[in-house]
Amino acid sequence: MAKKIILALIVLIFIAFFAFTFFINNTVDIYLDGENVTVKTNALSNADINSLNQEICDYTLDVMNDTSSNITTLRDGVENICNSYGIEDPRINIDSSIGPNQIPVIVYVDGTSMLPTLLDGQSVLLNKSHNVHVGDIVVADSDEYGGIIKRVDSINGDSIHLVSDNKQVSYEYINGDLYEIKGISTWVDISDINGVVIAY
Repeated sequence: MAKKIILALIVLIFIAFFAFTFFINNTVDIYLDGENVTVKTNALSNADINSLNQEICDYTLDVMNDTSSNITTLRDGVENICNSYGIEDPRINIDSSIGPNQIPVIVYVDGTSMLPTLLDGQSVLLNKSHNVHVGDIVVADSDEYGGIIKRVDSINGDSIHLVSDNKQVSYEYINGDLYEIKGISTWVDISDINGVVIAY
């Protein structure tokens, strides 16, 4: 009886050891602070870990700059990269300066259209999310204006109306013609929203 118990304990220890080894390996830890990405991979394979980590870093930066991507896009893309290196079923842990499973992005204000709230050249911290509400400041890609940072004025389904905080209107002569210069007022689709400003 004692031999059976000892044998059972040895088997359990053996299983626990391999389960623990597998658990701590085949993991990818990603940390984002808004500008930088850190990747650490533990894998039970002969993969070129340095190349793998570099590819994951590059992909993560692409996700940060792509309005249509989100945390699911990041996780799925990293898993595909791992699979291409022969690492199956990796545990992907994403952490950031704003919490787990979030994608922070630091962007810089260009222009004075968000005065007095935001200054030209000021950095703001963005949470990459399409969860927007009236009153939020967001970064978006506009077909008409390109990359913009504006306040959400109204929401109609998937259409988001964005406006400038700076309500001043000025006039300027350009080539003999008088032009009115004022803040932007435009509609964008929810898919064009890159994220919500959470700190400035």
